[in-house]
Amino acid sequence: MTHERGQSMRELLARGDKSFSFEFFPPKDELGEQQLWQAITDLEPYGPTFVSVTYGAGGTTRDRTVAITGRIARETGMLPVAHLTCVGHTTDEITAILDDLARAGVEHVMALRGDPPGGPGTPWTPTEGGLTYANELVALIRERTDMRIGVAAFPEGHVDAKDLDHDARVLRAKYDAGAEFAVTDMVLRASDYVGLVDRAHAVGADLPIIPGIMPILNLRSMQRMVDFSRRELPQETVERLAPYADDPARLREEGIAIATELCEALLDAGAPGLHFYTLNRSKATREIFANLQITV
Repeated sequence: MTHERGQSMRELLARGDKSFSFEFFPPKDELGEQQLWQAITDLEPYGPTFVSVTYGAGGTTRDRTVAITGRIARETGMLPVAHLTCVGHTTDEITAILDDLARAGVEHVMALRGDPPGGPGTPWTPTEGGLTYANELVALIRERTDMRIGVAAFPEGHVDAKDLDHDARVLRAKYDAGAEFAVTDMVLRASDYVGLVDRAHAVGADLPIIPGIMPILNLRSMQRMVDFSRRELPQETVERLAPYADDPARLREEGIAIATELCEALLDAGAPGLHFYTLNRSKATREIFANLQITV
C-alpha cells in the first residue's frame, strides 16, 4: 500500500480494507539492528497500513526511535508512526523531539503517558516541567505541530484506572484533545476488545480502535508481560498450552493457533484491522498471516 502524505489514520482505515500494522522497538546493538531490518524487509511486502516504533522507558531510546522511524520514512514505502511518552521529558524537550521527528520525515506519532520511571507497577510520578497525562501530550502535539496522533487503549482497562467507565472517559479525553486513532495493549480475549469498543462508543470516543496481537511463543515470557499490566492469562488459554509445557515447539505451534483464532474473532467482531507486536521478528506474524490466508 502506498501512502499519501498528510492523510489521517482515520482516512486510511476508512478505505474499507482491513488494516495490518507492525510494531518494532529500537535495538540495543548492531546484531539487534540487523535483526530489526530483516524483520522490516520480511514484512514490508505485506503492505502494512503503518509500522510503529516504540520509545524506551524515560526516553532512553529517543535518538534511535527518531533514527529508525526516519529511515523507514526515507527508505521504505511504509508509513512510520513514532512513539512518544511523557516520561523523563519537559515540555520543551518534547517539542524538540517533535522537531527532530518532523525533520526526519515522520508525520504520525503515538502519544503515550508511558510506564512509571521506576518501571511497571511502581507509582507514577510526572517529570518536573513535564506532563502527567497522555491527553496533555496529545494537546501539546496538536498545538505545536500538524502531526497525526494515535493513542493507547486498554482492553481490560488501564492498571491505574479506577474502573472501566473511568478508563473509557480517559480515552474520550485523548480523543477530545486531538487523537485520531487508538491501538490497544495486547488483547487476550476477543470479548475484552468488544467491551472496550462498546464503552468507547458509549462515552463518545469516536475513533477507530485497532486491537494489538502478541502470539504466545514462550509461556514464561508471556506470563511476565501479562503480570506487568496486572492482568491474567485467560484460563482457557492456559489449559490449551499446559499439555506442551515441556515441548517448546508444540507450545509455540499452539500459541500461533490461539493467536490466529483470536485474529479471526476480532475481524469478525468488526475490528478495523490488527496490530502485531513483532518483538523485531517476522516469523510468527508471517505464520499467522498464512493461517489467515493473507498473502504478499
